[in-house]
Amino acid sequence: MPPTVASLTGYVERDLGADLDRFLPHAETAVVTGAKPVEPFLARLAPADAASLAAFDRRVRSGTMPDICDIADWSYGFDFAGNGCGILDSGYETELSDDDVYSIGADGGGNYYVVLTNGQVAVWFHEEEVVEEGTRFANLDVFVWHMVRYRAVRDGVLSRGEVAADFRALGQDGALADEAGLLSALS
Repeated sequence: MPPTVASLTGYVERDLGADLDRFLPHAETAVVTGAKPVEPFLARLAPADAASLAAFDRRVRSGTMPDICDIADWSYGFDFAGNGCGILDSGYETELSDDDVYSIGADGGGNYYVVLTNGQVAVWFHEEEVVEEGTRFANLDVFVWHMVRYRAVRDGVLSRGEVAADFRALGQDGALADEAGLLSALS
């Protein structure tokens, strides 16, 4: 039975540890020592989204989170304003602030994965300083579930064929977009 967004709610707290043991047992862990605190941002999220980000943050700060998406001091809890970076929503009109996003990693090309106050995860594109259209995931649980499998394919533990149907069933832009989606990056 393919996963659904609803069935993945609570994934980071409930199932992430088992998936890491199964798919990424030897992955290098992320090292984050100086990131800005996550607690002020947690207060802006719905309870389920806050629980997921808090669990993710505990793993990152304790050194037990594999580096599934360039999780490092320079990318985790990035201070956009302090680094002179703007943040526009995908319509290129609405300005966002550091209070509206919390960065949780990067994509290897200078773009950051950010959690938005509505719980969604999207890519902040550095060249245009915009939360890019077509890069969103419903929430952090769904994003992390995808990234674990994406990394497992990259590491040769799973094949693209083993994840493609589930990625399509979940219907997330960040996984399915023609050029920016995770599935196309595995082609």
